[in-house]
Amino acid sequence: MFLQNLLEAAVTAAEEKLSVDTVVLDVSELNESLDAYVVCVGRNDRQVRAIADEVERLVELAGCGKPLRVEGLSAGEWVALDYGDVIVHVFDELARDYYDLEHLWSTAPATRRAATR
Repeated sequence: MFLQNLLEAAVTAAEEKLSVDTVVLDVSELNESLDAYVVCVGRNDRQVRAIADEVERLVELAGCGKPLRVEGLSAGEWVALDYGDVIVHVFDELARDYYDLEHLWSTAPATRRAATR
């Protein structure tokens, strides 16, 4: 239940800030230390930061706590919010294409929640 609440809050936050192509990758069968990645895109650095801030806010409101660590917030190209079992990646379009996490974890079941870019 905790994991599902965290994922739902993160995806809802991303969608509320108009993220592009939000996807949840279930890596629980592929990685012993992690259950899922949430990956989404903001169109510019300001939107990337706004999405990350909203994820942090809604996840905390859902009772799932604060991230253990946040990286990349000042640059706004790629923000990673580490919740232990879940990592939320908020990319700008160039960074998402470059790092291509969906390809890296291509055998992980993926759930898309927003319109494809």
